[in-house]
Amino acid sequence: MKKAMTISYEVGNNLYINITNKCPCACTFCIRNNADGAYGSDPLWLEHEPTLEEIFADFDKRDIKKYDEIVFCGYGEPTERLETVIKSAEYLREKGCKKLRINTNGLGDLINEKSIAEDICKVMDTVSVSLNAGTKDEYMAVTRPKYENAFEAMQKFTSDCVKTGNAKVIMSVVDVIPPEQIEASRQICEKIGATLRIRKYDE
Repeated sequence: MKKAMTISYEVGNNLYINITNKCPCACTFCIRNNADGAYGSDPLWLEHEPTLEEIFADFDKRDIKKYDEIVFCGYGEPTERLETVIKSAEYLREKGCKKLRINTNGLGDLINEKSIAEDICKVMDTVSVSLNAGTKDEYMAVTRPKYENAFEAMQKFTSDCVKTGNAKVIMSVVDVIPPEQIEASRQICEKIGATLRIRKYDE
């Protein structure tokens, strides 16, 4: 495991933000299991959690306006550092970013011990939640969260995001799950009012 201070990395015309390595899940298909970086990035394992000053300094080196979308998604769950995400998002808005997205496991309410949908949807254009499976047993098996009520909490967070009406809300699954799980996932999305996205698994 190589460690570095890769706070931001480019994927196509998007910029990805890596602010923590903490995560309450141990997903069986997590790309962290396969490599130190993603999509050709430098290692995403952090020497330490970057301060706001370090994050802002990293942003200042980039032409923020040129990116189609800026995504909070690295080698950890962004809502582990909720305040840092919000302040970073506000700073990126000031710098003229076009669109902001957060990729989350949807367990931020449990992590922060409060409802966070309003806070997140105030600053994001898109909230993408990792649904991972369409049934609780399968979700617990592939996501391996540290919380017993993770499946329910993830759905409640997503539903709360939809209710704010402030952000586009997506739920994603990876294409390695069986068709019946994809169908069950589709039904959950319909019930909640989110859009289902089927992601290709990256080795």
